[in-house]
Amino acid sequence: MDFTHPPVLIVGAGPVGLVAALTLLQNGIPVRIIDKDPNPRIGQRGAAYWPRSLELFNFLNVPEINNLATPALPVRSYKPGTMEPLIQPQLLPTMKPNPAVPFHILMMMGQQLVDVILKGHLAKFSCSVEMGTELCSFEQSDEGITAVLAKNGILETFNTKWMIGADGAKGVVRKQLGLTFLGETRPGDQLLTGDICLKSDSIDRVHWHQFGNYAERSVLLQPTKEVGEDGWQFFFFGPELDMPKLAQSEELVFETITSLIPAEITFDKVVWMSAFQANIRMVDKFSEGRVFVAGDAAHVHSPMGGQGLNSGVQDAFNIGWKLALVEKGLADKSLLETYSAERLPVISELLDMTTTILDKAISGDFSLARTPKLFMLGINCRFSNIVLDEFVPPVEGRPINAYGEDYEGHLEAGDRAPDAPNMLQVGRGESDVKTLFGLYRPWYHTVLVFVPSLADASPILGALEALDKSVVRSAVVLPSLALATDVASLADLVLVDQDGHAHSAYLVEAGKTKVFVIRPDGMVGAIVHGAEGVKKYFSKIFLDA
Repeated sequence: MDFTHPPVLIVGAGPVGLVAALTLLQNGIPVRIIDKDPNPRIGQRGAAYWPRSLELFNFLNVPEINNLATPALPVRSYKPGTMEPLIQPQLLPTMKPNPAVPFHILMMMGQQLVDVILKGHLAKFSCSVEMGTELCSFEQSDEGITAVLAKNGILETFNTKWMIGADGAKGVVRKQLGLTFLGETRPGDQLLTGDICLKSDSIDRVHWHQFGNYAERSVLLQPTKEVGEDGWQFFFFGPELDMPKLAQSEELVFETITSLIPAEITFDKVVWMSAFQANIRMVDKFSEGRVFVAGDAAHVHSPMGGQGLNSGVQDAFNIGWKLALVEKGLADKSLLETYSAERLPVISELLDMTTTILDKAISGDFSLARTPKLFMLGINCRFSNIVLDEFVPPVEGRPINAYGEDYEGHLEAGDRAPDAPNMLQVGRGESDVKTLFGLYRPWYHTVLVFVPSLADASPILGALEALDKSVVRSAVVLPSLALATDVASLADLVLVDQDGHAHSAYLVEAGKTKVFVIRPDGMVGAIVHGAEGVKKYFSKIFLDA
């Protein structure tokens, strides 16, 4: 991989920028990734990972996120001024294990560790983050971008083809692009969060502990070992607390916790902390010319619901695979316009939801915090002009439900692709496939061909022959091993759905033919009857299809 003149500059090396970089690198596209901070960020920061994000890390082949993260603990609240727990319903959404949904619980991992893990994966491609390197300004034309960078007081002019701004809400990229940042700022709704080391025999480490009330003053303590055996992430809420003042004094933080928790506590130190006010804003579009924004650079909102980092990671994945195809010369630049078109409705609904959760939480109502929408499994792009569904006819004026939650018992083009375990690979093939999620990767489309027999797959597989094999992979899915009589087919893989999980999740009736094209981001790009539908879908994606 030639890194002497990478075609993509990524500004900002938090999880969003790192995911964008890894997606492109796995697609064979060299990147340069910079961050203005000279040192890695410490602390938990955004620590919640919902099932959909865990699926994307699975597609990126980053198993450490799920393997090392810990399940979210139940929340325990207390009667004011006492250590007596309140009897209340579970405050987090729950889901029963499902073969189609392998990741079904909220997992916790601090950003400090996530950054280390992702940087380790970048290193496999001989790519490292250039810390202490700041974007000062940039200009773009139809041919490319000229960026002015600064490091240690030395200016550098860097020419590149594309740029992704993952540099946060105060970053340079969005501001210089002149993108409208629509929304509101709520000075009255502030919080302080950080990491702290403390000990108390009265506070166990198997719950999140909430003292006080959100309408006045409150503290939430979440145990974490990432900052030490006695480590906690803390959140202060409530209009009675002066968050900017608290953020300047470790002693004031200790005193405030002591005032809210009627127990003996031994304090060690505050590892880091930062005050935030509720900003509820989003861009009017996610790109301008050759420059794109993702994560907090594109949208900021209440931390209630823990959707921010997760949505940013999904932004990065969406633009990553599309930009890779364009840079390879396989797709027209118009494909990049679908990044904004697909993400804007999702983020708009996200802001509405997290704002409603915030408003209700302030009044003491946490019912919305249990909504299954938070799992993000219903997020879809059914409305996108590059998806194709021959089984669900388009309805003019159909309302967009981009954050929808009907991911069980229903499947349309534009939805999240379900998983299916216990798949048996037969005949030739390059890997030992055991789940459908084991197939999906960010560098190719996967064509699932459900057929009664291998012979029925031939016309469909023939339609794929003209496509670039490095970006399209086929898998014939058969209902039983007895039908796998001639596996010397044109398919890259032949899979037997031993327990029927795939047929069930993809709603394929016995004896029927149905074809699914799974995009590199794990979304269903197309659901079609056969060869002509496959050709029609790929004509929307590739230049020569």
